[in-house]
Amino acid sequence: MSTPTPGPARLLDRFVADGTIPGGVIALGHDPQPYATGAMAVGGPPLRADAIFRIQSMTKLITAVAALRLVEQGELTLESPVATWLPELAEPVVLSRPDAELTDTVPARTPITLRHLLTNTSGCGMILDDSPLQRAMAANGTEAGPLPPTLGADDWLAALSSLPLVGQPGEVWRYHHSFGLLGILLSRISGTSTGEHLESTVLAPLGMSDTGCSVPREKAHRLPAAYGVEGDELVEREPAAGGFHVGPPPYDMSHSELLSTAPDYLRFLRALRDGELIDAEHLAMLSRDQVPDGAKDPSSFFPGFWEHTGWGFGVCVVADGPHRGRFGWSGGAGTDFFVDPDGTMGIVLTQVEMGGRIAPLLEEYGELTAPAQEPPVAR
Repeated sequence: MSTPTPGPARLLDRFVADGTIPGGVIALGHDPQPYATGAMAVGGPPLRADAIFRIQSMTKLITAVAALRLVEQGELTLESPVATWLPELAEPVVLSRPDAELTDTVPARTPITLRHLLTNTSGCGMILDDSPLQRAMAANGTEAGPLPPTLGADDWLAALSSLPLVGQPGEVWRYHHSFGLLGILLSRISGTSTGEHLESTVLAPLGMSDTGCSVPREKAHRLPAAYGVEGDELVEREPAAGGFHVGPPPYDMSHSELLSTAPDYLRFLRALRDGELIDAEHLAMLSRDQVPDGAKDPSSFFPGFWEHTGWGFGVCVVADGPHRGRFGWSGGAGTDFFVDPDGTMGIVLTQVEMGGRIAPLLEEYGELTAPAQEPPVAR
């Protein structure tokens, strides 16, 4: 396989050589080819460019696009109340303040809509500070974390909807859970699992044969190990060629996330960029900030997030500076992508969880400059 120009390759080689990550795949350009280096696991076999990674929250863009396609087909609108399909959310109550006791609530002033799910403003989401709601989510299996969910989709929705919202729909931004709800919404509208819906409407038509909510056993050898970080050490969370994602899942994963490869995800980004998936109006909305300023509580996410960043539909959007107009997002297991206004695409896939260890790699990758042309480089 051809490789990208030496800049991305040298960058990834350096972080593999210094032990930051065991291996990874990187690509940058208008129509880039992935470059792979390193190992599938510490001391393991070489990692290939078609390795299948746990892309986690990079799934959000795929489900957002699938939902917008249903809008374009007339199945629903951005303002459709999701309780039409998710009756569990028909009468939500809202905490009087984020740290209130679970019984200190008021009725929701407006129904939760598709727009709220796409923009993470449903009132459901991650609670970063200790509070009664945070403890309740940890106790009932709805707290977000690095490992696969312990509940099937319907049980997860039942548990989540038994708790109050952290804020009024449309008035507060909280990360993550809106997209679990979006996955279940896609499932209920289509009458199939979200994985099956995505396969028939997006993945198969684009030839994304290595993307799904699990890895077939015959492809398990392409699944790298997954690592957490404790102190300065890598700690294996899931082994190479094994773990939760190999073989059919034990329950409906419509609320969960996908695995994919660099070639597959780049194919998806090209199709999105080039107008194959959604119309120009929805692509423009997707890639622009859609969150009201009043919903951008600085404490709702990591420090400084809202200073230079907005949120569109399933992606963050760079609001100013040299990368103004760039949209993209990361996955908690150590993956990231972006698309620039000029059509340049970038992707980097590792198997080390998001955090301080790989932050320098992601920062440098985000500053790489794509060349005008990309001749093959011998590896």
